[in-house]
Amino acid sequence: MSTVGPVQLLLVGFEPDAPLKGEILAELERLAERDIVRVLDILVVRKEDDGRIALVEANEDGVAVALTGLHDESAEAAPVPALDVDDPDVWYVADEIPAGATAAVALIEHRWALGLKQAMQGAGGHLLAEEWIHPLDLQAVGIDA
Repeated sequence: MSTVGPVQLLLVGFEPDAPLKGEILAELERLAERDIVRVLDILVVRKEDDGRIALVEANEDGVAVALTGLHDESAEAAPVPALDVDDPDVWYVADEIPAGATAAVALIEHRWALGLKQAMQGAGGHLLAEEWIHPLDLQAVGIDA
């Protein structure tokens, strides 16, 4: 099995009338060309006003669908099986998408962090927690974000 860097799930919401022109995908491709990240999967969904999820764009392998449970609830075909998780502390991605909104889910491997991950493991260390710091919190402590 090959070594995999830390994998992050990004959920990006778009304004209702925002045209999806590919700028984000182009930037991800630029980062991938430099081996900074590897895009594992991208999924675009729309949450209808009644709360149902409709797939706008999805890859055939369905990695993002399986990890998030987001599937086309109006399709006649059976959805890709999602992880079977029955835990009240589990984060449900669909809950974060406002009704009537379009959102993209991207699974990104952080290739730049492979060396750090291997060094931590080699030293007997393991990640206890990680969190992205909100730009407003950074500004509050004097860091321009």
